Amino acid sequence: MTVPLYEDARRVLESWHAPDSGQERARLDFLRHLEEHPADGLWRECAAGHITASAVVLDSSRSRVLLTLHAKIKAWLQLGGHCEPGDVTLAGAALREATEESGIDGLRLLPGPVQLDRHAVRCHPEGTWHLDVQFAAIAPSGARHTASDESDDLGWFPVDALPEPTDDVVRGLVARALAS
Repeated sequence: MTVPLYEDARRVLESWHAPDSGQERARLDFLRHLEEHPADGLWRECAAGHITASAVVLDSSRSRVLLTLHAKIKAWLQLGGHCEPGDVTLAGAALREATEESGIDGLRLLPGPVQLDRHAVRCHPEGTWHLDVQFAAIAPSGARHTASDESDDLGWFPVDALPEPTDDVVRGLVARALAS
């Protein structure tokens, strides 16, 4: 376990003010997960689930959002993924993932998480959960993106006209990012 990342995850989740009761339940569930899995709760190897970090990327005018057509899930999503041993903070993990998956240097994270989401994934043969701490990032003016190997496509979309297929979690994330 990377102690600084574990401590940062606890600090972030303990201090975050959830915007509604559903998000508060998620916050408490994420904290309980870390308590129950102090050695591995941040890592892909934790079959009970693991904390992940992602970021929805807005353009500098906040009128467009950069989404990836995820190669495995086949839906338009924000950028993000698993924490890695070199990560020291959840925000840093989200920024690293967004930069790697977009090819955009100079992304600027807005302070604090925007929302939390728990979703089923197939990281283990029997299935598991991502406990995703979701941030928002602003791209520099004129930023050009490059799709990574994890993406079938990557593109900018008007914030009020998201592509299909996407889901209510992504729609909510974009709306909350715009309100940040």
